[in-house]
Order: sequence, then C-alpha cells, then structure tokens
Amino acid sequence: MLRTGSGPNGARISISRVAIVAWTLAAALFPALVAPQWAQAETFKVLYAFQGGPNDGATPAGKVILDASGNLYGMTQYGGARTLGWGTVFKLDTAGKETVLYSFTGGADGGYAYGGLIQDAAGNLYGSTSEGGNGSCGGDGCGVVFELDTTGKETVLYQFSGGSDGGDPNGDLVMDKAGNLYGTAYWGPYGYGGAVFKVDRKGNETVLHEFNGLPDGEFPVAGVFRDNQGNLFGTTDAGGGGPCFGGCGTVFKVSKTGKETILYRFLESPDGAFPYAGLIPGTTGNFYGTTYSGGDPACDQGCGTVFEVSAAGREKILHRFHENEGGNPLGGLVRDAAGNLYGTTLGGNYGRVFKLDPQGKETVLHSFKGGTDGCAPLASLTLDSAGNLYGTASGCGAYGNGAVFKIAL
Repeated sequence: MLRTGSGPNGARISISRVAIVAWTLAAALFPALVAPQWAQAETFKVLYAFQGGPNDGATPAGKVILDASGNLYGMTQYGGARTLGWGTVFKLDTAGKETVLYSFTGGADGGYAYGGLIQDAAGNLYGSTSEGGNGSCGGDGCGVVFELDTTGKETVLYQFSGGSDGGDPNGDLVMDKAGNLYGTAYWGPYGYGGAVFKVDRKGNETVLHEFNGLPDGEFPVAGVFRDNQGNLFGTTDAGGGGPCFGGCGTVFKVSKTGKETILYRFLESPDGAFPYAGLIPGTTGNFYGTTYSGGDPACDQGCGTVFEVSAAGREKILHRFHENEGGNPLGGLVRDAAGNLYGTTLGGNYGRVFKLDPQGKETVLHSFKGGTDGCAPLASLTLDSAGNLYGTASGCGAYGNGAVFKIAL
C-alpha cells in the first residue's frame, strides 16, 4: 500500500493513492455548489456493485480485463473473507454474476491489491499485492507476485523482502513469451526510490533498475509496457527535476540489459507533474499518458494533463485539464483504432470518464453522481472490440463499496 511520511531508512515518499482516494471521497460528500455542465454521449450501466466483506470484495482500484468470452476479471483492495479483509480476485460474467475467485488473507499469500490482472493463454491470472508476504515494510509484509489458476488455487511466485529486492509492487504486470513477469516496486532496494523487476518462472527475482531520485526517477506507481525488443517503458511519480519537492516525475526506458534512459522529466507547468499512471504505445514508437497535476497554472498545483512522448523524448501536451473541468487523472489511457483516447479523472465532484479525439477535443462521457453509479474512478479503462468501455469506481455504488461499469458509445 502506498504510504505517506517516511519509509524504510527514512525515505521520503510522495502523496499516496490512499490519501488521494480519501480526499476524493470527502469531496464527493461535499460537492461544489456549481458544477460545469457537459453533454452526455453514452449509455452508462452499472454491471456490479460490491457489497464488502465477509462475502464480497470492496474498493476496486485497478482496471478490469476481458477474456475471449466477455468475462471480466479484476481485484479489490479490501473485503473478502473478513469484514474488512485484505482484498479479492473476482470474475464477472456476461450476465452480471460475480464470483470471488480468491480472498487474500494478508499473510504469505498477499493482501491489498492496487493494480490489475493479466491472463495467459491457458486462462491463469497473474497479479501483485502491495502487502502480505514477508519482510517488514510497515509491519504488514512487502507484497507478492502471484498466479491464480482456473480452479482458484493461488501460487505465490515471489515474496518481496524489502531488502535488496525492493517492496510494495502496486502496478500491473506484463509477461513475455517465455512466461517471465515484469513490473515495478514502489520501494527500491532497502527502501529508496523504487525499482523495475523481473520474476522468472522459477520464482527468481532480478532488479533490473533501481531508481535514485534526482536527476533519476523515483517511486514508480504504475507498471511497465514491454516492446518487441524487450525494452520496458514506464513512469515515476517523483524524481527527475522541476520545481516540485522531490521532482515532478519522469518517463523512462529500461533496456533488456538493465540500462535506464530518462526520456522525459516533467516541469509541472505547462507540461504536467506526477504521472501516477503508466504508458500506452502509439503507432510510431510514441507513448501516451496522464499526469495527476501540473499543466494549467490557473489550477491550484495544476489539474493534470494528457501527454504524448516520442521515442526521442519529445513531449507534446494533448490536453490540459482546467479548473472546474474535472481534472486530476490518476488512471491511464486506452486508445481506439481511430486514435481517440479514453480515461478517467478524479475531479468533477465524483469523477468523470472522458474521450479525447486526435485534435485534442475533450468530451465527458459520464459524470459520476456519487450514488448507485459509483464515484472516484482510479484505474484505466478497458476497451472491447465493439468499442464498449469497462471500468471500476472505487467508491459509492449501491452498497458504498464501489462498482464495475460499462459505457456503450
């Protein structure tokens, strides 16, 4: 779990995801008196509302994935076998029936999952939890990488110790053809600025790069994207440089041999700051992403941006969110065949789902009302072949524990 304050060895960390969620939910209870009006251009449907423990999950923070049959899979931070619980892995079928595939115990099996899942050709699921396992990261373990087979049996592939291997993996994983898994740890070796890691099929972990703060990156929250040459690309939410305390964040590349290149360092204004989400690839070696703040100087610390970074490290701002527009995206993007980008923001009272066309024109597809439709969307969206969007709201919903939704465009 991301934490505020000081970490192992007194390491400084930036604003936590938990703090952001708490702030957003508080804002949802006391919305602004005057909210901007946006044209709605969607059919929004709640597919499932989480009921919370001990029988169900609560507070989904990661994205959902689709299988070939249209079933959705994801994780929740809380709920499960206990009233509060350590989170779940769930399946949602096309009829809206939910099945809890696994409930974390917070012990050796892991607990508190903030990222999403990936699935192999055999239907096995892979993910990470930020706590549980062994080690002493805050007293609740340093997190695990796990596999969940089609029968619901969990296998812990690796337990982080918080030592030379790092700890607290929060983002999505990516798998290569040999079955090796790659991701990021929020804490680096011995508690410093984070790491990029590899876990092989035998459960051996290799730290491919350790972040060092300034002028390097620091504290990667999201996972990485892997290209055909084995290079890994991602973001850090701090480090780099700029006027932000501890740095405004970076876009980085790590080669298959572990060599790191900083492709871009954010400067807060006008280009953005604190990219919590990961990157998605374009068609010309470029990448797209979001920053949580920075951008428009008229906003208090900026309302965030949508950006493009070329393979050569040139950044282009595609959109700056403005005050009262509903900015502050914490999740990443998804892109359709026509080049439109889709994402979520925490701003706008209860959060929003937006579309950005190739010309940079933004359309709000849904403004959450903070009721049965949910609130505080934290994660990236998933796009199916028919153009439908799927996502999670971490709060509100019929039972106050979040929801899975669909938007038909």
